[in-house]
Amino acid sequence: MDELLPKTLVDDLTVEVTRHAGERVGTLFARALRETVERTPTVREDGSVFVVTGDIPAMWLRDSTAQWQTYLLLLDRAPALTDVIAGVLKTQFASIRHDAYANAFNDGPTGACHEPGDNTDDPRLWERKYEVDSLAFPVLLAHRLRRATGRDDVLGADAAPAMRRIVDLWRLEQDHEQRSPYRFVRPTPLRSETLQRDGLGTPVARTGMTWSGFRPSDDACEYGYNVPANLFAARALDHVATAAREVFDDPALARDARQLAAELREGVARHGVVEHPEHGRVWAYEVDGLGGVLLADDANMPSLLSLPLLGACAADDPLYVTTRRLVLSETNPWFHRGTAATGIGSPHTPDRYVWPIALCVQALTSGSEREAVRMLQLVADTDDGTLHVHEGFHVDDPSRWTREWFSWADSTFCELALSLLGLRVTDLD
Repeated sequence: MDELLPKTLVDDLTVEVTRHAGERVGTLFARALRETVERTPTVREDGSVFVVTGDIPAMWLRDSTAQWQTYLLLLDRAPALTDVIAGVLKTQFASIRHDAYANAFNDGPTGACHEPGDNTDDPRLWERKYEVDSLAFPVLLAHRLRRATGRDDVLGADAAPAMRRIVDLWRLEQDHEQRSPYRFVRPTPLRSETLQRDGLGTPVARTGMTWSGFRPSDDACEYGYNVPANLFAARALDHVATAAREVFDDPALARDARQLAAELREGVARHGVVEHPEHGRVWAYEVDGLGGVLLADDANMPSLLSLPLLGACAADDPLYVTTRRLVLSETNPWFHRGTAATGIGSPHTPDRYVWPIALCVQALTSGSEREAVRMLQLVADTDDGTLHVHEGFHVDDPSRWTREWFSWADSTFCELALSLLGLRVTDLD
């Protein structure tokens, strides 16, 4: 650990976090900051890095970005982490080139999988649930690593063809009903774990947005256009255009990315914004272009709540402000109040469970140091004595929780703690 993340750095940061938020928070911070570096990565001979998500031995494109982007804040004092994060990108972009519809991968063709009955026999895939954000997150990490280091080489040889694949797939999935080759069928009675109509999904009309089979929670979309994922995808396309122009010398890719980003944003503006009688104009969570609208927000990123953290909107955007009020109220069916905590959960976990990730996102988007301290202390006080940031816990009984080790949650907790020291992951260009 000392080679990648110097002990003196961890100790110094822990002292400062403890001074701001208390000993319990400092202790949890120090463990979480070390554990992602010590336990999640496997560095391969070619320099690529495979990252387990925690207590599941697979690499999610989304999770691995969230697990490692916090360490962008520490590269000036832990420069050896640069090559590790570049290695994570190398694996991510190679994975996208292998199968751009897959969300989670094995460390090679091991044949391990979440469900043997899925309609795929690729031994490299842990799971093939198509989620728009799975393609957007690696682009975000690539952009932020390049900006943090000033190095173009961190993108790697697979970056340009992977980004071309992303643009082409998102454009194809604007016409999911007629053009998509993607199907997902799982032998289960749970609607959240398979797609209707023999794997095609619930019906959608063309809207200009790009279709997603599953949410960031890995649950099936009720309506095929996930609004926060589309806004995030548009922002990722901005970064594709920047890389195409500044690194790849590919004006066609830059042009296509800019055009598609504009179409996604226009589609959201036309179909994804609705009038709520209490909250006013807000972003929906999902729509189908046929009249179906889901007003909600899920704990997983990209969420509506997290959009400023992804560079998809400003925190003072009036539409974000009204949407934020909605998703942090009982209008959101996955918002829960309890004796131990109040916050956003997910249908992916049991009823009345809230997620520490969402609590941290709520604080990170609040602009309030007091709120950041409060949420850090809340998460630390509800860990059931495990010194782990869990996936979710019951709002009335924190001894009931899911996921023994969830590295994404650890890293988001650390990101919030580091914000108290003036260290923020930003996306301003």
